[in-house]
This record gives sequence, C-alpha cells and structure tokens, in this order.
Amino acid sequence: MSTAVDTEQVVVGSGPVTPEDVVRVARDGYGVRLSEEALAGIAATREVVERLADDDRPHYGVSTGFGALATRHIPVDQRAQLQRSLIRSHAAGSGPEAEREVVRALMLLRLSTLATGRTGVRPETARSYAAMLDAGITPTVHEYGSLGCSGDLAPLSSIALALMGEGTVRDVAGVLRPAAEALADVGLAPVQLAEKEGLALVNGTDGMLGMLVLALADLRRLLSTADVAAAMSVEALLGSDAVFAADLQGLRPHPGQADSAANLRALLAGSGVMASHRGPECTRVQDAYSLRCAPQVHGAARDTAAHAATVAERELAAAIDNPVVTVDGRVESNGNFHGAPVGYVLDFLAIAVADVASMSERRTDRFLDASRSHGLPPFLAHDAGVDSGHMIAQYTAAGIVSELKRLAVPASVDSIPSSAMQEDHVSMGWHAARKLRRALDGLTRVLAIEVLTAARALDLRAPLQPAAATGAVRDAVRAAGVPGPGPDRHLAPEIETAVQLVADGAVLAATGLPLR
Repeated sequence: MSTAVDTEQVVVGSGPVTPEDVVRVARDGYGVRLSEEALAGIAATREVVERLADDDRPHYGVSTGFGALATRHIPVDQRAQLQRSLIRSHAAGSGPEAEREVVRALMLLRLSTLATGRTGVRPETARSYAAMLDAGITPTVHEYGSLGCSGDLAPLSSIALALMGEGTVRDVAGVLRPAAEALADVGLAPVQLAEKEGLALVNGTDGMLGMLVLALADLRRLLSTADVAAAMSVEALLGSDAVFAADLQGLRPHPGQADSAANLRALLAGSGVMASHRGPECTRVQDAYSLRCAPQVHGAARDTAAHAATVAERELAAAIDNPVVTVDGRVESNGNFHGAPVGYVLDFLAIAVADVASMSERRTDRFLDASRSHGLPPFLAHDAGVDSGHMIAQYTAAGIVSELKRLAVPASVDSIPSSAMQEDHVSMGWHAARKLRRALDGLTRVLAIEVLTAARALDLRAPLQPAAATGAVRDAVRAAGVPGPGPDRHLAPEIETAVQLVADGAVLAATGLPLR
C-alpha cells in the first residue's frame, strides 16, 4: 500500500495509492519516492521483458510496431529508435495547457502502475519518473489529444517526452523551460528508453482517473455547501423544515438523502426566523420543490458520487498497460486500457452537478420575485426601480446553469474510430473529465450566488435572527468584505468573493458543524 509518510512525501509501493495521496501530490505539493519493495518487483519483471527482447519471435510492444502497425517485426538495432519514435509521434496534443494539478495527478498514477511490477520497465526508468515528479517538474500537457482508449496516449506521451529530455516543462516555480534544461537543474539525465518502456509509459487511464479523484474531492465539499445554501434559502424564504424530519426521510432510505436531510436539520436548528412562522396563523401547506426536495436531489448527487468513488478505488488498484507482464511471467495483450468504467461515472457526475446547480438557481430566483419571496422587496433591491438589487446575479447563475446542461451531455457515448480501425471503439473519458472540471467550476459559482443572495435576504428579515450556523455563514460573507443590503454597487467583485468562500471551504467552516 502507498501511504503518506510525512508532511512532504508520498511513498509509492506495489499497492494502490489512495485518493488522499492523489490530492496531496497534485494540489498540496507533496513529493514522491518509490519503495524498495516496489523497485524489487519492477526489477524482477524487467528480467522477463529482457528475455523476450532476445527472442527471435515477435512480441507486441517489445519487438513489433504498435496499434495497426503491430504486424511489423522490429530488428534489435532499431528498437531504441522504436521507443523514441513512439513517444515523439504520440506526444501530439494541442490546445491550452492542462492544469498543473491534473498533470501531477496523472504522473503519480502512472508511477503507481509502474510500481506494480506489471509493466516491464527498468528500475532506473521508474526512479527517474519518480524523481521528475518529486522535483516539481510539470511537463506541458495539452487539452486535446486523448480519446480515452489505449490510455490517455497524447497526455502520457508528453510526460514521457519530457523524461527523454525533449519538449517543454514548467519547473517548480512555474516557469516554462526546455525539458533537458529543467532536468539538468535538478540533477536528472534524460532517459534512453529500452524495449517495452515506451508503451509502459503511455498506456493508462491516468489522466481521466486523476481528474475523477480530484473532482470527487471537490464535489464532497460542494454538496455539503449546497446543503448550507439550501438551508439559508429555506430559512430566508420562510419555508418549513418539517419535511426534513428523520422519520419522513427514512421512508425513502437512500443514504445520500439521509445525510443531506441531517445536514439541513442541523443547519436550521434554533432558527428565530423559522420560529416566527410556526404558529397556526401560517397557512402555507408545503414549499416549492426547490426547497422541499433539496435532500432528494442533493442526496441523489451524493449517491452518484459514492458510486463514482467506488469505481475510482477499483481503478486506483488496477495495473493498466498493454501488454502486461503477469505474475507468472507471461506477457499478454489485453483491453484493460479502455476508459469506459471511468468515462461513464465522469458523465454521471456532470449530470448530477448540472441538476444540483439548477435547483440552486431556482432558489435564488425565488428570492427576487416579490410574488414568491413572502415579504422581501423586489430583487432584494434597496429602492426597487432605482436599484436592481440581485437581478443580474440571477442572470449570471442562469447562464451558468444553461452551460452546465450542455456540459452534462455524455462524452462517453460519442466513440469515434482511430488507428486505421484497430481502435474502433473509444471511451472519450479524458473529455468527460475535462468537461466535469468546467462543470464543477460552474456549480461553485451558482452556489456562491445563492449564498450571497440568501445572506442578503437573511439581513432583510431583521430583527428576526437566523440559526446559529446559517447566521455564521452570513457573518462570514460580511467579514470577507461584502456589505449588507443597501443601494446598488458593483456586484461582480462581491460574487467573486463569495465564489472564493465556497471554493476554499470557508462557507462550510463558518457553520461550525461536522456536516456529512
């Protein structure tokens, strides 16, 4: 098992890295090193590959071409060139650079597969790969180039190209530099790839998996934040918390729904605003769905994320390469590099993200309509007509939600054939992951606008006092520099402040509650 051994480094062994390890290396700047046990396993497997390299019979990836060119037997004196050519030709990405955290997650996961001893690389190659990651060198990986089958080929090839001392990288300071120069600065020599090593460095679902693990970390925070935003909205819109009772929620025993409802009950406990309308004079029988059904929608998203986390854990435990060296020493072709399992759940999550954001935007909209807000001024404006209040903040949320619906269209159903029809069905998992990252940014912004709007509405309910938790979130928004109700002012900076409070977890921290 691979575990973090101190505050600075993750040890990569022959077992799976954890999701927490991925976040530590990708986002928190942890370094890496290979365990001695992993290096011993890598060395033992390499002996198998070297025996095959001396064999007169062709072996895929060792003494043949690749993909649709696998029928050509490559003579011994051309095999080093074969590996270089593979990496150079496959490092064919285009478009903007992928984010540093994505590249570091990808590198850690490929290193983890190398450490299983199933790929046939040399120990010195694995050590150099680990050292490049440990030194904070981030190869240039482009947005486009992976079809999510035969691995994330172009992204992983860009990493291998840098390992060879070619292409460009960003050093630990983020400066774009030639790879050979950056390697030399940290005492690393370019790697001369041997038989099988080119394939071993590029055949894997590491990019899409890394983005899935990072997305799940973000989504856990965002779904709890969605409960906070919903609680503030239910409260400030004079809704009822009776529907969140445990016995009612238990009639439909989905675990995510139970967790969301428990969060809402805790967040609304002791609310003076809600106490103000509990009496017999209140004639409202039930709230709109965007208030009443928050646990059902937020809970379904949680359960979808739980399924995706199960898939991610299985994939983290996988050794993906083609061909692989089996435990008993066979070298076998396989199809484990197909990204369908990961691609599907990335698409599932994009659907859930769009729906949670859509419900949030509907709650925001209710605040702004005087016919539905139960006594709040139109658009929460100081002087409606002269002031527009949060009118256009809702437009912004609505525009993002519309974009999220487009991003929810599955990528994994859009296979397109490649490699002269050898790779005639692909997963598009990399693209599913890329659009999910954009979707999570959109959800962050939509929830931030709801929190901002609900905080203003809670102020407008004064002298009624909110619950301790929701009031603390309102106070955190104010402490961050967003004033309370008043005449119109430049709203975009206030939205960005709220976005940051959601993104860095400050909204959750302000509640003081151990939300589920």
